[in-house]
Amino acid sequence: MTDLLDRARGALHAQPFSMLLGAELMHTGTNELTLSLPIRDELRQQHGFVHGGVISYLVDNALTFAGALLLGPKVVTGEYKINYLRPAVNGMLIARAKVVYAGQHQATCQCNVFVMEGNREKLIAVAQGTVNRISESGEHEHGN
Repeated sequence: MTDLLDRARGALHAQPFSMLLGAELMHTGTNELTLSLPIRDELRQQHGFVHGGVISYLVDNALTFAGALLLGPKVVTGEYKINYLRPAVNGMLIARAKVVYAGQHQATCQCNVFVMEGNREKLIAVAQGTVNRISESGEHEHGN
């Protein structure tokens, strides 16, 4: 699993936006993974909570990386839906994504986002999305 984790970390580190935010890939399994993101002042909105766009970024990347575990590295997000359950203020954001179903060209994935404050995890968002395999030219593969 170390080779898979190293390759996935390499892909994450090749994303300048992910590096700007400070995301880290913590774990990969056969069809699941965990991303983390430390909360800092620059990621907050006007009420002091982590901005929803930051949580959405984490969901997007976690879902897509999970889909890539079964579809291969050439994937893009097709769509996702997120429910914000409670705000995050301090600590570490943790996104755990898993593949629910994968065909040849598309995977359906789910993601739960938690805030880790000390030793306590609180669920702050849930999401589901579709990940699509793309061809070398960047086109979606449809299996036709």
